[in-house]
Amino acid sequence: MTIQTDALIVGAGPCGLFQIFELGLLGIKADIVDSLPHPGGQCAELYPDKPIYDIPAVPVCTGQELVDNLLKQAEPFSPTFHLGEQVSEVSAVDGGFAVRTSAGKDFLAKTVFIAGGVGSFTPRKLRFPEAEALEGGQLDYRVRNPGQFADKRVVVLGGGDSALDWAVALAPQAASLTLVHRRDEFRGAEATAAQLRALSDAGQAEILLNAKPKGLVLDGDRLAAVQVQSDTDLQELPCDYLLVFYGLAPKLGPIADWGLTISKKMIMVDTAEFQTNVPGIFAIGDIADYPGKKKLILSGFHEAALAAFAAKAIIEPGKKVPLQYTTTSPIMHQRLGVEESDA
Repeated sequence: MTIQTDALIVGAGPCGLFQIFELGLLGIKADIVDSLPHPGGQCAELYPDKPIYDIPAVPVCTGQELVDNLLKQAEPFSPTFHLGEQVSEVSAVDGGFAVRTSAGKDFLAKTVFIAGGVGSFTPRKLRFPEAEALEGGQLDYRVRNPGQFADKRVVVLGGGDSALDWAVALAPQAASLTLVHRRDEFRGAEATAAQLRALSDAGQAEILLNAKPKGLVLDGDRLAAVQVQSDTDLQELPCDYLLVFYGLAPKLGPIADWGLTISKKMIMVDTAEFQTNVPGIFAIGDIADYPGKKKLILSGFHEAALAAFAAKAIIEPGKKVPLQYTTTSPIMHQRLGVEESDA
């Protein structure tokens, strides 16, 4: 059976979730597909506890809190989620686009929104034969439960924002924490690097620069230490938990075969409607590219708003799309049960 929908959103990260809301304000109900088993994209999968500071009117929230709030905001519009499946085929047909997922679902969508972040992403993994068996236990590529590192010996690999953020957050509670970075300078925010250096000066953390992991030392099937090669020697760092933050390996996957204009694994769009070279297919968030593009969540929210208006014009051709503020939106009043006299 083919599922008919006015809007199919590919990607349930923050921008995809906000796209539901912006479409809903215009009376468009959306279906949303994501390869992960839960909504939230990178924020929920990799950085659920990482603080975010640049959401307007929200001084600070975690990645997971942002996702939860976006889901709550979208809830009045009753989106249909199709999780744990990937869009595998898209082709133009009369009435829109025929879309098939890896789960064998078929859609007829009038418009398609690609909000897939950097595409189908996986963490860049540690290439030691013992690493895979330890993954999700003593070795991880994200922090799932910060409390588990209390009074433990922790080694962090990486020099970007995630490595620095978590080293600073975990060092005060860990029995020991060592950050190992292959360069002599960090790639993350200087303010966070300064915090880590202060912790090092206070004896709460150790920093090894120009150093690389060379192997894992096991005691039976448990991780006991990490071998690290520096400019001067090879040493073993006792380790209860190993956190690896080498960034993401972006993969566009089937999107690369949809006939879209792609440059450096990003989809080119216009800045009036955030439409791709294929009319009716839009791209927002980190996967969208245009002159002056900034990869910020708040930029993706702006892109979602303009894309929704352009999609409305496609779904209801010839009908003027009025701009309505949410304070006077009849759709919001109806969905939330607000009386006009109360608004």
